[in-house]
Amino acid sequence: MAMTLNQLVLRSMRKNIKSYYLYVFALVFSVSLYYSFVTLQYNPAIVNEIGTGRSAAALETASYLLLFIVTFFVLYANKLFMNRRSKEIGLYQLVGMSKSLVARLIAIENIILWFSAIVIGVLVGLLSSRIFVMILLKIVEKDAFVELTFSIEALMTTVVVFSVLLLIVILQTAIRIKRVTLLALITTTAVADERVKKFNAFQMFLGFIGLISIGYGYYLSTTLLDLDNLPSANVLLFKMVSILALTIGGTYFVFRFSVALILNFVRKSKKGLLSIQDVLSLSTIMHRMKANAMSLTTITVLSATTLAILTLTYISYYSTDSVAKEAVPYDYIMYEDTGFELVEEFDKEGIQYTRYDIDLLEVPADVRPLLVKESALNKNLSTELGIQVVSLKAIQNKLPNIQLQEGEGYILGYDSLSAENIRIESQKPIQFNTSTGKEEIFIKEAIEDRLVPDYHNYGLFTVVVSDSFFQKLLNDPLTVNQKIVGMDLKEENQLIKAQEVFEANKVSVEIPIPGNDRATNTVSVESQEDYRIKMLDSLGMTIFISGFLGLAFLIATGSILYFKQMSEADEEKGTYKVLRKMGFTTNEIMSGIRRKQLFNFGFPLIIGLAHSYFAVKSGWILFGTELVAPLLITMGIYIVLYSIFAILSAGYYRKVVKAAL
Repeated sequence: MAMTLNQLVLRSMRKNIKSYYLYVFALVFSVSLYYSFVTLQYNPAIVNEIGTGRSAAALETASYLLLFIVTFFVLYANKLFMNRRSKEIGLYQLVGMSKSLVARLIAIENIILWFSAIVIGVLVGLLSSRIFVMILLKIVEKDAFVELTFSIEALMTTVVVFSVLLLIVILQTAIRIKRVTLLALITTTAVADERVKKFNAFQMFLGFIGLISIGYGYYLSTTLLDLDNLPSANVLLFKMVSILALTIGGTYFVFRFSVALILNFVRKSKKGLLSIQDVLSLSTIMHRMKANAMSLTTITVLSATTLAILTLTYISYYSTDSVAKEAVPYDYIMYEDTGFELVEEFDKEGIQYTRYDIDLLEVPADVRPLLVKESALNKNLSTELGIQVVSLKAIQNKLPNIQLQEGEGYILGYDSLSAENIRIESQKPIQFNTSTGKEEIFIKEAIEDRLVPDYHNYGLFTVVVSDSFFQKLLNDPLTVNQKIVGMDLKEENQLIKAQEVFEANKVSVEIPIPGNDRATNTVSVESQEDYRIKMLDSLGMTIFISGFLGLAFLIATGSILYFKQMSEADEEKGTYKVLRKMGFTTNEIMSGIRRKQLFNFGFPLIIGLAHSYFAVKSGWILFGTELVAPLLITMGIYIVLYSIFAILSAGYYRKVVKAAL
């Protein structure tokens, strides 16, 4: 019997070769993805350039998340594959094979497939891992030679993980064969999904509730970090849970009731005059919506979450340049009388630069008159803050268009990020507290240009005043005088050489912490490029892992949608055969199918994009300074990926329709 069973396995695999390629793709893709990721922590280039401790811990943690994605993908693919073979399994039992023998047959097939996929997947992963290492080093801007590295540890981990998954799949299959009746197996692909033929008032109500829930969840997300109404920690947690419940529940109701309700109205508006395109799109979608509602909801919500994480991570990466320029607004900055060896070395090396000598005054001031009246910050800010003040003369060579009269001032460094944190209005006064009383300055305008390092103004703004008023403040005993020297390179091609000189001449200076006379911070002579590279070092691994996992999950969910459409196409072969016999052409049938595909991929895509947009919009300010470009780029990638799967799906449908006769 063992020999007979082996022969049966080989015959079955040859017969199902067209079905197996889908399953094999899922397995090879999962294995190669997992192996290439796990092997990263053992790659010498990463160990030498990024370090072992932090990178290994981050990669190990991320591998568990990747394992979740792989498990979700593989088990779902196996479920679809078994559905396609259900009639075959039923026929095996019909000719007298016991359920245990059928389970053994499927188990042997799976073992052969899985271990073949592991071998192929490891080879593909070995080649792709080098590409991923190069991408990671590119992100953190490290220049290193990347070798093709084979890791025994990664191989053993991959084999163990997928062996366990194989056991789960075999157990899942055996339980299904044991529990499902012979009739159910034979008629699985022939059972039409139920549709709601007539909507009652309660179902219509649920359809509207779904739309309203999503809309209200979006509204709550826009007020999550509202400065005009700062919530407590408990209120913030309640809001976050409410947003999740409203959007997830609303999404399910939209797929389960709202879509069918809207399509039912559309169908009724045609008064029974349905074209072949309507039959193949509207009717088919309504037939399957009840069964597909939960899976579409899961895919949409998880995709939206993944896209939001990708966008927020990319915002951090995309914002590194602008954040560095705000924190260190000159190529190089020296504090007080320290660091002038750097100037001398620049002169020796012939590095051309423009020098800016700036006196900074820290002056106690009442900024509340500048705040927007409704802002909650009015209630939380003290009446006196240490505000950085510079003279018009000190910055006029950098900003020549600024002109001031006595009693007037400008605010510097008030960009879009600052506007999200503290809302102020120009054309209003600010009061400086001096030893002789209050001195009021009328603020003409707030501009984005930032000429004072973040270290000094602690994320607040800087006030530019006239030279005479600055001199008056300079002599006041309540003010603290600090000096900075900024240098901007005249030629960008000298940056590498300048950085080498900077690294060889780093010095530190003790700078008083504003508002605390006894405390000081040690600050090195700063370099904007050095600051940017350190940010990349700290964010690089997080950015790479988020991007890797995010794209892996988006590909997995897109593939699942594609697999579902392939299964539906196979189930509808009989319908296409009838239509072809009635005289309908392939293009006429495909016109209706394309509408259905536009919905099956486009509707979850639109809802996922909307979910991710409002999720990102509610908290992007915590991750960087740039929103529009990272949002458009990540959403563009998302749209392209799903469009590819939609095109592949339509191509498979065309192949099925052509083969119907």
